[in-house]
Amino acid sequence: MSTLPSPATALLEEFGPHLQYAPPSGFQTSLEPDKLVDTHCCFCGQGCGITLKVKDNEVIGFVPREDFPFNKGKLCPKGVKRYLQGGHTDRLLYPMRRTEDGFERITWDMALEETVTKIKQIQNKYGRDAFAMLSGVSLSTEKSYLVGKFARLALQTANLDYNGRLCMVSAGAGNKKAYGIDRSSNSWEDIVDAKVIFVIGANVAECAPITTDYIWRARDKGAKLIYADPRMVPMARTADLFLPLKPGTDSALLMSMLHVIIQEKLTDDAFIKNHTTGFEEVREAVKHAHPEWAEKLTGIPAFQIRQAARMYAEAPTGFILHARGLEHQTKGVDNVVSCANLALATGKIGKAGCGHSTITGQGNGQGGREHGHKCDQLPGNRDISNPEHRKYIASIWGCEETEIPGKGLSAQEIMNAIHAGEIKGLLSICFNPLVSLPDANFTREALEKLEHYSVIDFFLSETAQHADIVFPGSLHEEDEGTATTAEGRVIRIKAAVSPPGEAKLDWQVLLEIAKRLGRGQYFPYTSTEQIFNELRLASKGGTADYSGITWERLEQQQGMFWPVPQTTETGKNATRVEDLDTNHTGTPRLYENGRFYDPDGKAHFNAVQWREPAEVVDTKYPIWLTTGRVISQYLSGTQTRRIGPLVDMYPNPLVEMHPRLAQALNITDQQWITVQTRRGQLTLRASVVKTIRPDTIFIPYHWGGKQSANLLTNRALDPVSKIPEFKVCACDVRPATPEEILEGRNAELDANRLAPTKVFTDTELEARRQEVKR
Repeated sequence: MSTLPSPATALLEEFGPHLQYAPPSGFQTSLEPDKLVDTHCCFCGQGCGITLKVKDNEVIGFVPREDFPFNKGKLCPKGVKRYLQGGHTDRLLYPMRRTEDGFERITWDMALEETVTKIKQIQNKYGRDAFAMLSGVSLSTEKSYLVGKFARLALQTANLDYNGRLCMVSAGAGNKKAYGIDRSSNSWEDIVDAKVIFVIGANVAECAPITTDYIWRARDKGAKLIYADPRMVPMARTADLFLPLKPGTDSALLMSMLHVIIQEKLTDDAFIKNHTTGFEEVREAVKHAHPEWAEKLTGIPAFQIRQAARMYAEAPTGFILHARGLEHQTKGVDNVVSCANLALATGKIGKAGCGHSTITGQGNGQGGREHGHKCDQLPGNRDISNPEHRKYIASIWGCEETEIPGKGLSAQEIMNAIHAGEIKGLLSICFNPLVSLPDANFTREALEKLEHYSVIDFFLSETAQHADIVFPGSLHEEDEGTATTAEGRVIRIKAAVSPPGEAKLDWQVLLEIAKRLGRGQYFPYTSTEQIFNELRLASKGGTADYSGITWERLEQQQGMFWPVPQTTETGKNATRVEDLDTNHTGTPRLYENGRFYDPDGKAHFNAVQWREPAEVVDTKYPIWLTTGRVISQYLSGTQTRRIGPLVDMYPNPLVEMHPRLAQALNITDQQWITVQTRRGQLTLRASVVKTIRPDTIFIPYHWGGKQSANLLTNRALDPVSKIPEFKVCACDVRPATPEEILEGRNAELDANRLAPTKVFTDTELEARRQEVKR
């Protein structure tokens, strides 16, 4: 059983997170690098260009990469300090096996053999789908493609999913329903030409800082900014109109705005007639959604809803941006198609300065979803349930169509099945579900029920502490590949250094497991470029068509916007990568000339009915809880909680609350308080601020253990996208008891005690450096 092998504090002392403030060899400004490597940041979906400085196989710093068109040298705090994870003292350097006292070093052969033996035992006893795989979109597109193929042909399981399930799957599902394709509508350059920008459910300044530049440039040209969020996040403080809606009421606001646009005859009737279907059904669905109705649900005055609708509809160009605040709900897909309804009703799509886009949260959330490890998709954004799609991918993979499993469970559903005893074994790579899934106590219970758990990762995360076998994997800057940004731009990732110690490239680990499972014939690769070339063939003819892209073109053109389809008959009929053409120049702006990606060539309105969130406030839990990110941290914090300067910016999670709520509860700033939901409780310090609704609190989710916001959140899922409702649940808040304060202090003390970088003697430090370099 995958219980912790030793006390959590002992594991943390050995494996971290420990803070690193300098490269292993220290800061030496006079040190000349051996090489400069142009690549991209490893964190969020903006994919900012960065140039890494390398000396003796160690990343020693960076220089701004001003030639890359998206960020032009600009970086956020995470990008500036990203290189400090390289050569980290917490880095996993060799395979390990869990023991009663912790983890012991073993050989690669022992780790591989035990993992493969357990996979076979579990599948022989319980069936193939009793072994599952969870993956992550910090992986390159090549690795993501490989994971999808590996799970289906090597593990032969349907139960594969990924942490992108917790990111933008609601946007993907909504975009496909409305537009027939899962991608942001434009390059970010079109934002600059918008005369109105409507941001809803996105903390742009903290979560996608470089996007701020595009919005500012638009505003310098006279654009108006509408901002809707329960918190007055930094960019919202500059808005022309701020709409502080109640958590979980986005669709009511959007329905009401559409009601006003229709009633006041602000629609683009010619666009609706020529390029869309379903408008009459939507007109009927919002007939009752007048602003006074929406005011009762959202808390936004009716006159401001009318003002927002007019500002958006009357502007000659406009851009809608949203992120997880809108999408992390059981109504996430409804919210996305409601945004699409606004864009379609006003014709603000498919032309300069007009668009509707989601801001991708994860580094390769776009590329990973299109081609790899999503439980219901095959490469090229194909449907795993579609017989023709299955047949085509089988022809590329060299297998029978019947060998490809059907649709499996989503990430949270996999954890539910583990908890229920239906799934007995798990392999994960670059996914930390104990911190990132909702209802962390439930996740912990599930992990403890596994009969076997193997992990591939570069740090020992909170989840990996439960593993039976740990394989040391590779960092972003240690392998060649590609990723796809929030804009839909495919970019080239360069290897700056090689993995330290005995660590291996992730794809090499998967290939070895496949070989030992007797399925190596499907994985004949000797490089990630070979994997990419197979992906090109596999994506050909799909909506996410990469067939015309090569690594060389990406380097020459600073990335390319997919789809990049075939233009010649030879290319369209190609069965070998050598026969693919490279004529198409890419697609920075989708939907030009009113042409969409469903077979009928039209966009589709989608009628939405108002419904409450899965959980609403009541007398026992009278306060809304929402969660999110802070600028210095990234997702589950596995990487960023190890980088000293980033942790110093925001050392521990805080509970944001409005002064009126704090006064009503007799709470002062920095006081210890306890937040309780139907799933658990959490004791943290209060941060009393005026930038949040008085009926709502906010907690960032980057921490684990007794500081984890996901001890509180709800496992309820959107019925279409299967994304959990992280952004809305009901809670109670009160001053903490003395016992709870002690627990909260101990959690902070544990973090502070673990925080200083490990101190080595000169001899130990030199030995460590040699091990890392080896």
